[in-house]
Amino acid sequence: MTVRIGNCSGFYGDRISAMREMLEGGELDYLTGDYLAELTMLILGRDRMKDASRGYAKTFLRQAEDCLGLALDKGVKIVANAGGLNPSGLAKALDELGSGAKIAYVEGDDLLSRAQELGLGTPLTANAYLGSWGIVECLKSGADVVVTGRVTDASVIVGPAAHHFGWSRTGYDALAGAVVAGHVIECGTQATGGNYSFFTEISDMGRPGFPIAEIEADGSSVITKHDGTGGAVSVGTVTAQLLYEITGGRYANPDVTARIDSAILLSDSSDRVRISGVQGEPPPPTLKVSLNALGGFRNEFTLILTGLDIDAKAELAQKQFESWLPARPNELDWTLVRTDKPDADTEETASALLRCVARDSDPNMVGRQFSSVAVELALASYPGFSLTAPPGNGAPYGVFTAAYVDAAEVPHVAVLPDGTSRDVPQASDTKELEPLREPELPRARPQEPTIRVPLGTIAAARSGDKGGNANVGVWVRSDDEFSWLAAALTVDQLKVMLPEAKALTVTRHVLPHLRAVNFVIDGILGQGVASQARFDPQAKGLGEWLRSRHIDIPETLVFQGELA
Repeated sequence: MTVRIGNCSGFYGDRISAMREMLEGGELDYLTGDYLAELTMLILGRDRMKDASRGYAKTFLRQAEDCLGLALDKGVKIVANAGGLNPSGLAKALDELGSGAKIAYVEGDDLLSRAQELGLGTPLTANAYLGSWGIVECLKSGADVVVTGRVTDASVIVGPAAHHFGWSRTGYDALAGAVVAGHVIECGTQATGGNYSFFTEISDMGRPGFPIAEIEADGSSVITKHDGTGGAVSVGTVTAQLLYEITGGRYANPDVTARIDSAILLSDSSDRVRISGVQGEPPPPTLKVSLNALGGFRNEFTLILTGLDIDAKAELAQKQFESWLPARPNELDWTLVRTDKPDADTEETASALLRCVARDSDPNMVGRQFSSVAVELALASYPGFSLTAPPGNGAPYGVFTAAYVDAAEVPHVAVLPDGTSRDVPQASDTKELEPLREPELPRARPQEPTIRVPLGTIAAARSGDKGGNANVGVWVRSDDEFSWLAAALTVDQLKVMLPEAKALTVTRHVLPHLRAVNFVIDGILGQGVASQARFDPQAKGLGEWLRSRHIDIPETLVFQGELA
């Protein structure tokens, strides 16, 4: 017996046609969508400040208006976390579409009114990550559509599976299997070739299809997609997504801690990958809370420096700008990006970029006077002065932090289609989250001739953000390659290859079943994506930078990789 669960959204702003594509493309039992991220909660918080009736993902409502009748006709139930900060408001708006669908929602995650009482300060948003059992209660009541606030990304998949099979709250292995399947498909087309290091090996990347998890009663699953859609589902694409935004081998959720290190991936057939062997443990006694606050105000501009004397031009512009400012903002950061090449045959490739970013608690410090000074340099600075665009008037920026509260302090409420509310107890059987012991590493390879080439010659990577931290998962495709990778890509070696991490705390986790090592780099993203502390604020390209860096790899592995 299998339940077939598709996904049609990996973020707020994902492909608007995906809901219809998934409903028309083949058979499904459930259709899910993930609309929330750390940055999204800040965006929705600002929406709610302007209009208290908002705070949910408006694109989901547009999709439902187009597709809800089709879903009802096909008997497909929809579960999505698009409720954001206002699941009741979204449920009301869905009901007003007049489709006749039974609408239910899950709430309790919003802790803003109790933030100070819980020691969370005075944030703009404060939302605990709930689990799947409120979704289960809604589905048991006959709901056609369930919308939630901040549940974990995998919960929108775990809930339908738990309801379908009648799992108990302590069936940890089955729940963990569903969490892993949910983690694979919740980011949409990242499971079908999107953001995939070896994308050139996929024959059709024109329009990747969205993924499907066929989950079985024991929690094992097959990841696939509708026939005839683009992209690919392979052991590689699934491995890459499993490594996305994790820490170590334990992946904590409110219902279960899934042992990602226990997952076994096998190719079932074309575009079908089986996940089995996932072990589960009781969840931790605390729930993670996503906190967003307004950190202050920021502004920026970028200068174009062309031709000769790039360093001297950058030095002149910086000295002039800082001396002309009436007052210096709290933070003023300069970054010179040497995109220029000598004797370039186009002006663009002869040019470098000098970026200046300012932050301050006073909007006036980064507002009109800041922008005016940048423009006033135009005829008085280095030869060839140019801006990529006129600077604006500055804007507020957000700060993300994660906190943890006792699960017993957080309500979890299922509001059923008839309007009645049902309290959902938090997990009573819990276990403190502990790091795994380092697994036994494969036998080190003997000394052999090496060649200095990019790491990506044989290795793939996937990276992402967790608040101010970033993770970089690196994996290879053969046991021989893994025996080299596990020995060679140490924390010290990573810091050599990624100098921006040199002064930061880096933790390595080895995942032999996935032939992978995963690194967590603390603080590289400052105060989170909304603070835009780095050129790549969500660390999406960090793994690809690492792959481009050169390292000594055994010649036999390089040549095997070229022949594979």
